[in-house]
Amino acid sequence: MTLIICEKDNAAKRIANILSGAKDKKEVQNKVSVYRFNKGKEEFAVIGLRGHILNLDYPGKYNQWGEVDPRELISVPPIKDITASGIVTVLRKLAKEHDDVIIATDFDREGELIGVEGLHIVEEKNDKAQASRARFSALTKTEVTEAFDNPSEIDYNLSDSAETRQIIDLAWGASLTRFISINADQIGKDFLSVGRVQSPTLAIVVDREKEIKAFIPKPYWEIIAQLGTNGAEFQAKHKEDRFWKKDQATSTYDKVKGESNTKVVKRNTKKKKEQPPAPFDTTAFLRAVNTLGVSAPRAMSIAEDLYTNGYISYPRTDNTVYPASLELRDILEELEKGDFSDLVKKIQKKKELKPTRGKKSSTDHPPIHPVGSVDKGAISKDHWKVYELIVRRFLATLADPSESEVVTAEFDINGEIFSSSGTTLIVPGWREFYHYFQQKESTLPPFEEGDTLDINTLDLLDKETKPPNRHTQGSLIQEMDKLGLGTKSTRHEIIQKLYERGYIENSPPQPTLTGFAVVEALENYANVITKPDMTSTLENDMDEIAQGNKDKDSVVNESRDMLEKIFDALEKNREKIGEDIKKALYAQNIVGACPRCGHEMYATKSRWGKRYVRCSYSPQCQNTYPLPQRGKLVYTDKVCETCRSPLVRLIRRGKRPWEFCVNMHCPTKNEEGASDG
Repeated sequence: MTLIICEKDNAAKRIANILSGAKDKKEVQNKVSVYRFNKGKEEFAVIGLRGHILNLDYPGKYNQWGEVDPRELISVPPIKDITASGIVTVLRKLAKEHDDVIIATDFDREGELIGVEGLHIVEEKNDKAQASRARFSALTKTEVTEAFDNPSEIDYNLSDSAETRQIIDLAWGASLTRFISINADQIGKDFLSVGRVQSPTLAIVVDREKEIKAFIPKPYWEIIAQLGTNGAEFQAKHKEDRFWKKDQATSTYDKVKGESNTKVVKRNTKKKKEQPPAPFDTTAFLRAVNTLGVSAPRAMSIAEDLYTNGYISYPRTDNTVYPASLELRDILEELEKGDFSDLVKKIQKKKELKPTRGKKSSTDHPPIHPVGSVDKGAISKDHWKVYELIVRRFLATLADPSESEVVTAEFDINGEIFSSSGTTLIVPGWREFYHYFQQKESTLPPFEEGDTLDINTLDLLDKETKPPNRHTQGSLIQEMDKLGLGTKSTRHEIIQKLYERGYIENSPPQPTLTGFAVVEALENYANVITKPDMTSTLENDMDEIAQGNKDKDSVVNESRDMLEKIFDALEKNREKIGEDIKKALYAQNIVGACPRCGHEMYATKSRWGKRYVRCSYSPQCQNTYPLPQRGKLVYTDKVCETCRSPLVRLIRRGKRPWEFCVNMHCPTKNEEGASDG
């Protein structure tokens, strides 16, 4: 009898359906689904876990924040607690019935560890169990059948790598979080999270915001001419592009402003080919999907759904080169059944398929690509948006280069040279399939060297340089990838955690005052925490574990040595760190001036966790106001014209932003504010 352990129930259901030829039978034990079927004389049972069924944590006595020095947590050996008792109970029962076990979790570090955790539960009840591994990159009939017909060995180096990450991240997160939170008086629900990958990532956002705030615009001037010929008009710019000195710009403009025509002194035409984009790895996929308005965490969740349902390949990959074994024409035949039939047929006409190749090649999973067809109406709008992106990217990687005609021209206006250019797409190539990179066309009208054109207008424009853009979620993930922060599987989760902790807000991400405070305190007194170097070193060490070149204990001990040195710096500046963060947190919660005494009022919480506003001049001034308990509060720096109390804006999902006076007794107060207070 063979037991198959999958990562999730929906994967277990699909695998059982494929292997049984849709003849499996579902039974429910302890609210856990088990799928049974026979193949010949052999009996199979398939169970899906819920990701990790064991949680790494410290023994109970170390969870008392007030009684344990955070530094002690660096060297405390963690233990594993069962987090899915129902599944474990069923797994133990099945273990007694089955001597053969096949691990069929996702084939990556986390998946290998999840499978090994399940296997250990089985081995506790059945020490005769023989285990093997089914590896696949798509939940299709072909791949699943091949994986189970040719099982491999479990990769314990891979699972050790994932477990090492758990141990290291627990020690860094718990010890540093407690140190910062305790010294800033932010414990309980309002604790301040610090992490090995999280903090350097937050520092990227904060440092970019500092660049923006410190940016001093630099003035420059442009001279623009609107030229015309035979009723067509186009723009030309002075060859200097930007004048950094006003007197130079003014004198040049004065020289040309009275002219009514110009002579064409040069016109060049050339063809430009543009190669198709490379196949999607996880980082490139998340950056692309973010431009469509889908956040990185949401995009990965959708991609996992599409993978589990057999529509796309495994979405966590660093590979940008299709393996030679990938049957490209089989995928096209499958896609031809759906909404992309017309586009697919154009690719199928090619005698030879030569897909593009990216710079990164690995053997674990192929680049993200479609494997199955689905109708647009069968999935949600966001699911279709992600699926369509992946399909079109795949088709584009098989398409021909695009070709454009680029025209450049120069014009003489009273001895000053102006230039213009135009681009016309003449062979769409891959752009016909992948319309997300729209090429901006600006066609120049026909004219030849020596022709005289009309000058319709001449303008001297005052401009100034712009600050750098904030990182989008997509570009932030790309930056994390470049710096070696996190992995393809965790980067989107880190960004989501920064939002949940209140360290960043809005899109593109902006740091809150709390985010600023934590990063600045760490940069001032232990900047190694906010730099990518140490984290990147540990990431490389975990790669070495996965490859069998290092062992778990040596990397964990290396990490502990790093943390000990960090605490040496932190403990020397304990009071300063706490004071700096407290000041920033207080500033973030200032609501406005108290109408009774003029001192600052700030938002806080009662011992029961209720939000309210109180005067900072307490106990001399006892003025307080309740606040709505749900929704995001934005302090506006405005005051009520009637009672002079602060005005606050409330933002709630699905409702219009509402600006209200915090004074519950103000005549302007409406029923919405009263009922929500």
